[in-house]
Amino acid sequence: MLPDKSRADYFRERRKEVGQFSVSVPREKLDALNKKLKSQGKTKTKWLNEKIDEEISEKE
Repeated sequence: MLPDKSRADYFRERRKEVGQFSVSVPREKLDALNKKLKSQGKTKTKWLNEKIDEEISEKE
């Protein structure tokens, strides 16, 4: 395990590179999405990154 100072530094640097995206959705929708993603072998992170890339490329 990292010492507290190193851990704090690690997360401080990580926050410069990685942002958080959090929203509340109805449980039934989330469960359905999780089921679909599991059948596709995708994580929510991978799926969201793909959707963001699609949106960004449509706008350009």
